[in-house]
Amino acid sequence: MEQGNKTKSLSGNSKQFSPLSRKGLVIAIDGPAASGKSTTARLLAKRLGYLYLDTGTMYRALTWKALRDKVDIKNPKALSELARSTRISLKPKSDLSIRVYLDDKDVTSFIRSPKVNKYVSLVSTVKELREVMVVQQREIARCRSLVAEGRDTGTVVFPRADVKIFLQASFEERAKRRWKENKERGLSLATEEVEAELANRDRIDSQRKTSPLKRAKGAIVIDNTHLDILQTVERMWEIVEKKMT
Repeated sequence: MEQGNKTKSLSGNSKQFSPLSRKGLVIAIDGPAASGKSTTARLLAKRLGYLYLDTGTMYRALTWKALRDKVDIKNPKALSELARSTRISLKPKSDLSIRVYLDDKDVTSFIRSPKVNKYVSLVSTVKELREVMVVQQREIARCRSLVAEGRDTGTVVFPRADVKIFLQASFEERAKRRWKENKERGLSLATEEVEAELANRDRIDSQRKTSPLKRAKGAIVIDNTHLDILQTVERMWEIVEKKMT
């Protein structure tokens, strides 16, 4: 309970995370699943020499642990207790990849399985759990310039970010990307299955009561339906460059 109170206090006080106290910029990128956030944010961070913070991987890691330990996914209290007793850290590698460690165990190869994809949005709806994650995310980013991406980075985690971007693409294009991503991982899912999973993810993310997916105030929208990865990164770079000058 003490942890929960501390979390609530930090969540309501964005002043100590003001970009004015940092060297460089805080860049928050939000958007729906398969909009290209992870790849483009990672490349942008590399170009800037900034820390890359993928908030979504933290929820995936916790979901994987809940499934492994047979924690009731529909029990908010059990999930919150699991979050409070779990340590998650992100370690960047020279090849731009990010390794995800859960309680000192590298779980990077486990957290994007179809089963985690199915339940991560449900786990992410738990208010107390999200508060714990926000504290951890802010702690990772403390006193650093960074590019953070997720679904509430500009609205909740870093509400005073210097640059806020909302990345989006058509549902059809996002479904194609997710299907291709699954295929590259050796996962054989029918197009209909991918579309159903993505639609469900969109519904949960946008309708949850706690930190729903939405465009942050002041965020610049980039629709990359017809843009490739490098073109999207270039658009982001132009936005950041204007802020720097």
